[in-house]
Amino acid sequence: MWDKQKEVFLPSTPGLGMHVEVKDPEGKVVLSRQYGSEGRFTFTSHTPGDHQICLHSNSTRMSLFAGGRLRVHLDIQGGEHANNYPEIAAKDKLTELQLRARQLLDQVEQIQKEQDYQRYREERFRLTSESTNQRVLWWSIAQTVILILTGIWQMRHLKSFFEAKKLV
Repeated sequence: MWDKQKEVFLPSTPGLGMHVEVKDPEGKVVLSRQYGSEGRFTFTSHTPGDHQICLHSNSTRMSLFAGGRLRVHLDIQGGEHANNYPEIAAKDKLTELQLRARQLLDQVEQIQKEQDYQRYREERFRLTSESTNQRVLWWSIAQTVILILTGIWQMRHLKSFFEAKKLV
């Protein structure tokens, strides 16, 4: 919480916390959880694309609504960089070789996910390009038809004009 007189952030209040909700690109909730004044969360998504992370304060204090400020530190990591390998090695009692093998497997998995995501983006781009090309084709056909119909109308109008003036 922000102290206006001292212009510094106060230590975390015990009752203050955040509700975290993560949605994938399709709008499905991947994570929805309440945290205390400090917390850490991770999630795994199998859907490529932009994810939406919503943070909501559980504070009902009037100072928050009257211009108060909260400090939130976000450190977003993705892929194999999000894993804490020394902690994994200690928890699973892995040797140096086993830990390095796990790191390499995680890197290979991340490369495969990136390749799948690039294929997905390429497919979307191809579909968009084909759709655009089709629209351009139909637009040019419509313009050509309108131009021909306008030419025919002008020729008939001029012919009737000249016949009315008895020039032909």
